[in-house]
Amino acid sequence: MSEIIHIVEPTLNNEAGHCFSLISNLIKAEGDARFSIWASAKAIINFDGYSRVSLKKYFYRRIRKIQCLFLYNKLLRTKNKIFISTAGIIDLALFAIICNQTLPPNQVYFYFHWINNEEAKLKRLKKIAAKQPNLMILAPTKSVIDVFKRAGFLHAKLAPYPISHIAKNSFSNPVNFSKVLVAGAARQDKGFTNVVDLVEHLATIKAEIPFYIQSSSEHLNKSELKTQQDIARLKQVKYPTLTICEKTLSESDYLNLFPGSICLQPYDAIDFSDRVSGVTLDSLMAGSPIITTANTWIARCVERFEAGIVLDSKTPNEMASALNKIIRNYDFYATNAKKASVILQSENDASQLLSSLLN
Repeated sequence: MSEIIHIVEPTLNNEAGHCFSLISNLIKAEGDARFSIWASAKAIINFDGYSRVSLKKYFYRRIRKIQCLFLYNKLLRTKNKIFISTAGIIDLALFAIICNQTLPPNQVYFYFHWINNEEAKLKRLKKIAAKQPNLMILAPTKSVIDVFKRAGFLHAKLAPYPISHIAKNSFSNPVNFSKVLVAGAARQDKGFTNVVDLVEHLATIKAEIPFYIQSSSEHLNKSELKTQQDIARLKQVKYPTLTICEKTLSESDYLNLFPGSICLQPYDAIDFSDRVSGVTLDSLMAGSPIITTANTWIARCVERFEAGIVLDSKTPNEMASALNKIIRNYDFYATNAKKASVILQSENDASQLLSSLLN
C-alpha cells in the first residue's frame, strides 16, 4: 500500500505564493505516495487532476494555531507521515506539548524555509529538542540546518526547495525584453518601498520602461502599514507604462509573467542573507534576468550564473542604471538565466524532497 503523507499548510488559500508552489511541485514528483493536504477552510484550489491528492478545507486564520494543536494530535494517531511545509518554532513546540513520550524518527517532518540564528530562539529549540529529538528537520540551506543541529535535533538535513519542470521547447524561440517585473507579495522585507521610489524617479525623468507590479495586500497586517502607504503612493504616480496588479493570479498566469521580463528583487540583505526565494527560482526557470541586493542568497545565485546584476545600494539611480544595462544586453543575461534553469531543475528536483519524506 502506498504511503500517506499529511501536508499541513494553514495559510494555503489559493494558487498564489510559495505555499501552493511548493506543494504543487511536491505532489507532481514521481512516486506512488498519497497526499492529504490540510489547508484554509476557504481554500479555492483544484486538485481534481491528481488522483493521489485529497484537499481538506480545515483552518480558520484567527484560530489556526489552536486548530493545529488538535490536528497534530489527531494525525499522530494515524501513524502516517506528517509534513509541515512552512514550519515555525511554534509547530515544534506543539508537538513537544502533546507528546508525553519521545516520538520515533521518520514520522513528523518540518520544512523550515529560514530561521533567525538568535540566542533566544536557540534556547527554545534546545528545550524542544531535549523532549523530542527525533522530529525531522528539513531546510533548503545549510545555515538553517546548522541551527537545528546546534540545538540538539538528531535528524536535520538539506532538502532543496522544489521547483517545477520546464518544457523542453520552452526556450526554442528567443524572447525579447518586455517589462520589469516585481512579483510576489508586497512587503517591506522585499524592498517594496525601494520599488516605489524607483518608479517615482523614472516618472520624474520621463522614462518609458514598462513595469508590472504585483501589490496584493491580502495578507497585510498592522505591522505592514508602511507597505499600505507605499501601495497608495504607487497608485498616485503618473507613469503611463506602469501596470499594477492587485488581484490574486492563478499559478499559470503568475508563471506567464516572467518570460521576457527583468525580475526586480531589492530584498533586505539581513532577512534574505541565506533565505531561498521562490520568486528567484521562478524567474530563472523562465529565463528571466534578476536585479537584487548584495550579500543575499539571491545575489549568490545571480552571480553564480551571471544571470543579472547585484546591487551594493538600492538608490533609484543605481537600480535604474542596472535596469538599463540589462535592457541593452538582454539576450546575454536571458541566455545565462536559461542555462541556470537547466542546472537548477536538476539540483532542485521535487523528487529529492519527496525522497526525504519517504526515506
